[in-house]
Amino acid sequence: MSSNSQQTELTSYIGKLLRDNFGKGPESVFVTIEKSVLTVYLRNFMSPTERVLIEQNQEKIFQQTRDSLMKVLIPEIKAYIKILTGIEIREFYYDWGIHNKSGIFVGISTNLDTENLWLTEEYEGKEKVHEEISNISQQVEKAPAEIYSCQLNPRTILVIRNDILVNIEKQLIREGYQEILLIAKRSLEKTYLHNNNHFESLLKANVIDIFVDWDFFKNKSAIVFIIKPNL
Repeated sequence: MSSNSQQTELTSYIGKLLRDNFGKGPESVFVTIEKSVLTVYLRNFMSPTERVLIEQNQEKIFQQTRDSLMKVLIPEIKAYIKILTGIEIREFYYDWGIHNKSGIFVGISTNLDTENLWLTEEYEGKEKVHEEISNISQQVEKAPAEIYSCQLNPRTILVIRNDILVNIEKQLIREGYQEILLIAKRSLEKTYLHNNNHFESLLKANVIDIFVDWDFFKNKSAIVFIIKPNL
């Protein structure tokens, strides 16, 4: 099956899966399969019940409900990707852009060749973007030991940070407080990312969405920029 056919099949599958489990599917689903990385960008994805929660400032309940459903759906999504593409997903990240009713899924293959994938993928402002992300990380946790990034398509930039957790966070994880830590980091770090006014000038593009998620046990984080290039 061609890459385009795989993307079409996965688009249809994700849309139906979310509609069946959330009661309302996204208006549009954009799938990118590039080497050993897969992204799924969701637009206009929010059920009427979720909209009421947000209007009543119940974002925490909204996040917890979606997290509970995603714990069930992620193994299904990984299994389908393996059957459809042959790609075995090692890392899976997701996040929601509540203000835009958007979302992102990121799957990274067990066969990821970091050197060949990341270091050869250049884009406008890459070094400065790394510096800015390192600065933000330093303010909210610590500067990452490594940052890799690439532009998967004209509208999607993926950034991976390695070794970002401080000792107190590691201890919270060992004691089973991952959910509390995740809620706190989402709120704090997304505030810094969304309020940053440098990314658009560095990328020479309008930043439509910024997503962030963590794999606490691998001590890693994924950031995704959805951009609209300035023509």
